[in-house]
Amino acid sequence: MSAPETVQALLADGDWGRRLHGVEQCRQLAPTAAMGLLKEVITDRNARVRYAAVSQLGNMVGLSPTQKQELLPLLRERLYGDSEADVQAAAADALAGLGLTEAYEDLERAYRESPEWLVKFSVIAGLGVLGDARAYSVLLEALDADIDLLQLAAIGALADLGDVRAVSRLGKLVTHPDWQVRLRLAQALQRLNSPDAQPFLATLAQDDMDLVAQAARG
Repeated sequence: MSAPETVQALLADGDWGRRLHGVEQCRQLAPTAAMGLLKEVITDRNARVRYAAVSQLGNMVGLSPTQKQELLPLLRERLYGDSEADVQAAAADALAGLGLTEAYEDLERAYRESPEWLVKFSVIAGLGVLGDARAYSVLLEALDADIDLLQLAAIGALADLGDVRAVSRLGKLVTHPDWQVRLRLAQALQRLNSPDAQPFLATLAQDDMDLVAQAARG
């Protein structure tokens, strides 16, 4: 197991590859020690290092509510201020993954204002994970997006949110030309488990694509 001092030396190295290795080594440290070190490199001059550090922070388990609050302003800064879309997207993932409901308005703003589809995708997927009821209307908007991946993310996020009001709106997609959308739809309707979903699931159970039909049958 790596010692914090060893990892800290890697993170301070002039070679970005060594710093990236240091970020990976943080996985072997206790959460508090890892968090303290990762906080120092989420503003690294190399985008790959920043991305790795932000992503790892968003997936950390064992952090206290107080520690999560410490990360809130730092991740907000990456969401709005980073020069790279993938780092911004990772920050959106992290805010949601850490359950920081205080960031809901930040995530909604990023969805509406960012020109980057990757950021929008991460926000929509993240809103489902966050589980904040305020996301319902934003997720419905994303169902009408002209980017298929956003539609897919919105379907899954509505299932994550668990609001059965979405069933009737989701049902309008049962004849969508993309079978992957219909598959995600069948999975979402099964998870929502509402009586109103049954007619839509019955239709999907007769789908020409076997994967869709099987998912609809449960």
